[in-house]
Amino acid sequence: MYKDKALHHAGILKSVSYFSELDDAALNLLAQSAIRRAYDAGQVILIEGEPCAGLYIVESGWLKAVKIGADGREQVLQTLRAGEAFNALSVFTDAPNQATVSVLEDSIVWLVQREFLLGLMDARPALARQVVKDLAGRVMHLIRLVEDLSLRSVEARLARLLLEQAEGGSVQRRRWATQAEMASRLGTVPDVVNRALRKLAEEGMIHVARHQIQILDKEGLRTVAQVIE
Repeated sequence: MYKDKALHHAGILKSVSYFSELDDAALNLLAQSAIRRAYDAGQVILIEGEPCAGLYIVESGWLKAVKIGADGREQVLQTLRAGEAFNALSVFTDAPNQATVSVLEDSIVWLVQREFLLGLMDARPALARQVVKDLAGRVMHLIRLVEDLSLRSVEARLARLLLEQAEGGSVQRRRWATQAEMASRLGTVPDVVNRALRKLAEEGMIHVARHQIQILDKEGLRTVAQVIE
């Protein structure tokens, strides 16, 4: 049973892009050193500005990483699900946590402590290369976020978000995916999101139901998403 559990944990870590190229010995060592914790919906895992403990990995559930303004308003940087890692920038730059991360659904999260991870990178050059590649992708994501917030209308940002989240022709609306949450991700307020959703629906591009948003005109949404004002 212990062996099966160790293999299961190593498999979870291998699903993360950082560790996908590690050999079994390194994965087992990583699994033995990592701390596995369960969190309830609403709990805060880390707070912006506090010292960095290490790299976090989502085994199950959903989380969100946000920046919080002086007025308490949130800007969602990213929603996180199983197989994704967060707090990498702080780990590799020796900076404090760069965002606040809280739990949207009951989740299981791993913590790989910073010093252990840095030592593993020194011993495994392939891991260091994978980290550089992944960090470059995160920088590109933040550049796109800045571009969207500064150059695109809320309607265009919403169209892009729906396209990114669509699976099988629809976007499933999880219980925490309220219009307030969507507004935080789009950098606006719920009333504006509601108007944008209604306009896309009136133009025949989407159908909004309680638990999902059906994509009716993908090409039309792509056209809207590419409009830069």
